[in-house]
Amino acid sequence: MPLGPWRKKNKSTKEHLVENEEVSGGHAGVGSLSKSAVNGAGLPPPPANLRPKLVFHTQLAHGSPTGRIEGFANVKELYGKIAEAFNISPPEILFCTLNTHKIDMDKLLGGQIGLEDFIFAHIKGIKKEVEVYKSEDALGLTITDNGAGYAFIKRIKEGSVVDGVKVICVGDHIECINGRNIVGTRHYEVARMLKELPRDKLFTLKLVEPMKAFEMLEPRSKGAKPATDNKIGTGRGTLRLRSKGPATVEEEPTEFEEKAVKKVDDLLESYMGIRDTELAATMVEVGRDKKNPDEFAMALDETLGDFAFPDEFVFDVWGAIGDAKQGRF
Repeated sequence: MPLGPWRKKNKSTKEHLVENEEVSGGHAGVGSLSKSAVNGAGLPPPPANLRPKLVFHTQLAHGSPTGRIEGFANVKELYGKIAEAFNISPPEILFCTLNTHKIDMDKLLGGQIGLEDFIFAHIKGIKKEVEVYKSEDALGLTITDNGAGYAFIKRIKEGSVVDGVKVICVGDHIECINGRNIVGTRHYEVARMLKELPRDKLFTLKLVEPMKAFEMLEPRSKGAKPATDNKIGTGRGTLRLRSKGPATVEEEPTEFEEKAVKKVDDLLESYMGIRDTELAATMVEVGRDKKNPDEFAMALDETLGDFAFPDEFVFDVWGAIGDAKQGRF
């Protein structure tokens, strides 16, 4: 079996503000739809005339006029378009949610956007520094990232070490651990660093919370529950944002895709302390037509970069994809 180190892909137009435009039902206006003429992972972004001609509506989550964006092929370009629309710097954007201005991890923008989804951008707010006493091996955090260099907290386990530190909240960007700046560090590395901190000692976190409007202030959420069934996107089709290669317009995820992606995402949290729907969707896509674990393992090795997976995790992912194919979920 060629099992061993797997490497994950690096996650890596013309806008204007629409004054006094009402947002109804959380749906975005859609321009002309066209399939991208370029396919395949590992390719450079296509020229502008080959990109999907889609228009999305967007707002800053804490309140703003409505902006319109188009012409992006990946998450970094999406943030750039939003930043240009609102005259802010792209690094100010922490993450985006779909169809809600709330810090709702069930609605987090991942690798797919429904063609009628409304995009809310959460930008940097208050900075805070907190000391945490690691009384147990597990802190109770699930980490994800925004695809553009920021790792943030997606879930806090009830009754965990971090749950007892009320200043730490779901949605907080982790900027430093014990004085070490981790901006640009992938979420799986951040999860590993936190796991390897010595037990029965204090450590320090520098965090940046998303900016909130006054009416958004509410009790801290525990974040997305791993057992929830959530469809990816709400539009009649989706724009698939890829780490490598062009964005493509696709049909809504099938029941097989939704169940398989959810199960693989759960396995990522169980084994690695992260959640990453884009990575999960990529693994499902890679394994869809593979006939055995050996073939699946080789395909993962060719497709993913910079990600070390345990062998048992690879077998479990293969099994989860097979269960979804057989409708055993």
